Amino acid sequence: MDRVRRAVGAVVGSAVGDALGAPYEFGPAGAFSSAFPGAGEMRPGGGWEAGEATDDTQMAVHVAESLLERGKLDLPDVFDRFLRWAAAEPKDIGLQTEAVLTSGLPWDQAAAAHFRSTGRAAGNGSLMRATPPAVHFASAGRAATMDAARRIAALTHGDPAAWEGTAIFHDLVRIALDGDDPLAAVPDILAHVDPGERERYAVVLAPGWRPDQATELNGAVWPCLGSAVWAVRTTSSYEEALRAAVDVGGDTDTVAAVTGGLAGAVHGIDAIPGRWLEPLHVPLPGATPARVLRADDLRDLAERL
Repeated sequence: MDRVRRAVGAVVGSAVGDALGAPYEFGPAGAFSSAFPGAGEMRPGGGWEAGEATDDTQMAVHVAESLLERGKLDLPDVFDRFLRWAAAEPKDIGLQTEAVLTSGLPWDQAAAAHFRSTGRAAGNGSLMRATPPAVHFASAGRAATMDAARRIAALTHGDPAAWEGTAIFHDLVRIALDGDDPLAAVPDILAHVDPGERERYAVVLAPGWRPDQATELNGAVWPCLGSAVWAVRTTSSYEEALRAAVDVGGDTDTVAAVTGGLAGAVHGIDAIPGRWLEPLHVPLPGATPARVLRADDLRDLAERL
């Protein structure tokens, strides 16, 4: 399989996971399989249309379009796009992200100030939008892609735990795009993680770890990433991985978006069921002009990244 098909699989696959998991957000484990004991289908629910992607993919697209239009990682520009998106009243926005984006502080101060005042900034909101930049920076190598992940994460999340989890995900995608086994590389990746955060990720990324062993809800970045890696590790196809991810319960759209990004990079675009691609759509609040992206638009975005 060529690299482009893996890259398209990652970007489109993350959006599919987001839309697939959205109706089950904050629900119990196993709800997806209970509703669809055979092939899992897109469905409406929780205020979302069938196939509608959430804030996870909306923010990811805004990062991607900044990278392409600016020709580099322009952090003030990414932050400005986030501000316009938040001001356009998207259907959903994470509490932590909303607090940062509505603080009135500049791009290089808002997240840090929020972390100082609350002591809580390790939500998975930096991870949910990470697939497009992971694809974009993969060819630059481990150090560059992990650094970019940390810098983008820090725009909205002041806790180093969020930076390191996003950096790990970036490198997992990089390795998958090369056609290698990202899960076999976990010990090597962990050696490049900040020592203060390494142990918590070593626990959730260990081969024997399961989501039911999590000590925090998967709205936190490390159990979210651990659940996504578990879903890919314990299945043999994109569809199986996504079913497993949504069945974890909890923050299902984000767990499935992260799973979809990694599983898409591993299995490629051809592994994503057409019945999940057809209804997929991504409204873009804050975009100029306002528009809705479809699967083919995301494919084009991935190829350009």
